[in-house]
Amino acid sequence: MSEPKVLLEIDDRVATVTLNRPEALNALNSELSEDLTRAIDEIKARAGDSVKAVVLTGAGRAFCSGGDIKSMNNEQRTPEAQRRRLRASHARIQDVMHLELPVVSLVHGAAAGAGANIALAADFVIATPKAMFMQAFGRIGLVPDWGGMYVLPRLVGLQRAKELIFTARRVGAEEALKLGMVTEIVPEAGALAHAQAFARRFAAGSTTAIGLAKNILNQSHNLDLRQLLELEASAQGICVESDFHREAVRRFASKETPLYDWDSV
Repeated sequence: MSEPKVLLEIDDRVATVTLNRPEALNALNSELSEDLTRAIDEIKARAGDSVKAVVLTGAGRAFCSGGDIKSMNNEQRTPEAQRRRLRASHARIQDVMHLELPVVSLVHGAAAGAGANIALAADFVIATPKAMFMQAFGRIGLVPDWGGMYVLPRLVGLQRAKELIFTARRVGAEEALKLGMVTEIVPEAGALAHAQAFARRFAAGSTTAIGLAKNILNQSHNLDLRQLLELEASAQGICVESDFHREAVRRFASKETPLYDWDSV
């Protein structure tokens, strides 16, 4: 039996998802995509219980080099087949983007094409100095998929997104940090442990409050003020009745150690 193309490890409330085709720079094929769906489904089933944050990374020398170009000639190439394939990918990228848990991607090496867009769909992107992002689609006459034309303009602005997509050029870690694509750059040695520790700090917080805030923030560009305020009021009504909120308020009033303090977690 072959090794899974996506590995899932859960430790101390952090799920680490590793794309696992290192011999192909973790290029996306049908097997990897299906294994990614299974891993995310397991995380969703355990969210808020044994899983409170997620780290997404790649095995070997790359995060993900994008679609498996070598297999494209073997695929059924009708418009209908392509639409079905991409609609399946849309479900996966929305799972990454809208999972009501903090998601941290750790990028080392190439994050190209769909791989770049999977990485950027996370809430936070941690990169090593060798990380490289590229909207590679233009190099083979395609438009960005896996949500790239939604995520990228929201990170870097419309004009810069057009430049990166039209030119399909490489963006190194330092430039990605300046453009707002990356949260921080960390040394390659110990990078995974750093990303897991970063994610684990969220586990001390309220999964309910973080999840609801993420849900609303992900919609914020598409809402007017009144719509956003209605969602805010509904979310706050849920949070104020939570055990976490009650305990946090009690500790504050009693001058006890805070239940959640990012600076001291």
